[in-house]
Amino acid sequence: MIQNKCTKLLGIRHPIVQAPMAGGVTTTALVTASSRAGCLGMVGAGYLSAEQLHDQILEIQKETKQFGVNMFVPNPFTINESEVQEAQERLQPFSNALHLEQTDPSIKSYEALKQTFDQQIEVIISTHVPVCSFTFGLPSEDIVRRLKENGTVLIGTATTVSEAVACEKAGMDLVTVQGSEAGGHRGNFLHHQEESMIGLMSLIPQTADTVKIPVIAAGGIMDGRGIAASLMLGAQAVQMGTAFLTTTESGANPLHKEKILSGDEDEVILTRAFSGKWARGLQNSYTLAMQQEQYLMPDFPITNSLTKPIRQAARQQNNSEFLSLWSGQSPRLARSESVGVLVERISKEVDILLGSSPSQERS
Repeated sequence: MIQNKCTKLLGIRHPIVQAPMAGGVTTTALVTASSRAGCLGMVGAGYLSAEQLHDQILEIQKETKQFGVNMFVPNPFTINESEVQEAQERLQPFSNALHLEQTDPSIKSYEALKQTFDQQIEVIISTHVPVCSFTFGLPSEDIVRRLKENGTVLIGTATTVSEAVACEKAGMDLVTVQGSEAGGHRGNFLHHQEESMIGLMSLIPQTADTVKIPVIAAGGIMDGRGIAASLMLGAQAVQMGTAFLTTTESGANPLHKEKILSGDEDEVILTRAFSGKWARGLQNSYTLAMQQEQYLMPDFPITNSLTKPIRQAARQQNNSEFLSLWSGQSPRLARSESVGVLVERISKEVDILLGSSPSQERS
């Protein structure tokens, strides 16, 4: 068992964080099972209301006290009605294929999202959540101060060294560095997609040499080999998403799990067709049809709101061709197993590879 500053800050036995995957994947069962296994279970709160978050936190706290919540930091945007109309017209063939009735789009304004974010912060403070991480940006100085006064450990998300430096300067206690291999949306906030596509094996040592706070590595890590490599390069822990997504406790759609378990690395692509923000997932009929049109779709979160009815209908109709099948770049390494079996297996692999013992500590 490897213990270091990161594991001590997070109160975990293994240097493993279960990635906070928003959209229903991080069920209470997944979070609590991860924490019981000695990892840090994380709630992906990006699309939850403050009330939904409050209820899930109380459910989790019945089982464990050591877990975390991930927040999407809202960024200003404006809604252009003509762009929305054009985007709806591009999406109409998919709505027709799923027999969806025409309805007015439900798009929350930046002000509404900011209000929800602020309400979620109040929930985290009032329920004394021990760990809080941030994606797509950094919280205000006031929020950082209030959370720290409440005893909450803070984690920033970065895709470049300069973003990691910004996280450290903002008062984050740790930083998760997301390599270009990571599934779903990545947390770039200072740079555009093109400038932030740095592979994890290059990003870890450069970040570890630059910042003083512990580094958590994320992106394509699926087994003990990925963990050992990350630790050798200077990370103090890893964050794993796809590996936990296919576990029995995950709330991911069964079709999503099956597609990853049967998928190959060359099927994993980048697309902005589902949300208006580049994200990594498995290719399907929708992403293929939208290869050119995706560049014309509005930015996140507008497109995400417009495609929500399509994704919901696809789930109800068991149609994986219109689902957002987020995945990291290593689907061949995915397994269908419980969280407990996953963590036990990869922990043993790390111990063998690094020759660690229960008392060993790595800085």
